[in-house]
Amino acid sequence: MSYAFAVAAVFLLFFALGVRRDRRRFGNAVHLGLAVTFFGIGLLAGVEDAPPGVAETVMIGGLLVLGLGPVVLAGLLTANGVKMVRKEGRRPSNLLSLLAGLGMFGVMVLAVTAAATDSWALQTLVVTLLLVLGYVSFLFVCFVGYAFLYGRMRIRRDADYVVVLGSGLIGGRRVPPLLASRLERGREVHERLAAYERRDGAPVLIVSGGQGPDEEVPESHAMADYLVERGFPPGALVREDRSRTTEENMIFSRVLMERDRPGSSCVIVTNNFHAFRAAILARRAGVNGQVVGSPTAAYFWPSATMREFAAVFLQYKVVNLGILGTLILLGALVWASR
Repeated sequence: MSYAFAVAAVFLLFFALGVRRDRRRFGNAVHLGLAVTFFGIGLLAGVEDAPPGVAETVMIGGLLVLGLGPVVLAGLLTANGVKMVRKEGRRPSNLLSLLAGLGMFGVMVLAVTAAATDSWALQTLVVTLLLVLGYVSFLFVCFVGYAFLYGRMRIRRDADYVVVLGSGLIGGRRVPPLLASRLERGREVHERLAAYERRDGAPVLIVSGGQGPDEEVPESHAMADYLVERGFPPGALVREDRSRTTEENMIFSRVLMERDRPGSSCVIVTNNFHAFRAAILARRAGVNGQVVGSPTAAYFWPSATMREFAAVFLQYKVVNLGILGTLILLGALVWASR
């Protein structure tokens, strides 16, 4: 038990040092997840020394969570996926929560079948699949947990710029609700920064977004028009109209900031489900910026978060795919050894 707490303390120290060095690192999320995991192991190991009745209560609660939790989660994801499709259409990115829920039900059926048939091959497949899903699920929980914490960090006061990231337009030129949420949050952050005493002038708001193949105007132009029509001062706006991806949002906005105020810092605004990945991309692009999120409809969040996690997972594909490949290879070797 004491060893588990000691390991948890080590990972907690790594987490604290990582956050102090740079809050935008995915390694921080993993260290925090490992610290919580080993702390939980230590608590469970100490249950046997607890007063009478406590151990039994913990065991029953754990069995209920392990038995009913996946079923409830799969049901919620499936229901959310159906709602997502009804509201947003059948694009592949909108199907993620539905596919996740159905996939969980499929794994449960496969596990029950393996236990009922006593098939060595099927049991090996299920164990291998559970190991793979366990690894991915652990990283996903780390991602979500740290993204939650990152989104609640205090907004820096010394930022020279507010950068609002673009998304798609409706009808080729109108700002949709998702983007409007970012713009309103960007205006709020700009007003907050402008209220602080500054040596180098008022902060500037950059709207960042180029023109897609199905858009009549660059996203940044529609974003600027949206803000100006609602009273935002045009002189405090700069348009970045070349970017097509989040990475380009960061790179081209950095060029504008370095051109006018070398060494400047910024607060980047996007939707809450996108904030942590945008922070990772900002670090990679060399942008000295904190990312904050704007509200998103609850039904939209699960699929969007899964999409963001998949993108981060593949950013570290050498490590992650290597580990997954190793787990699958071990499963194949176990099956072949029979």
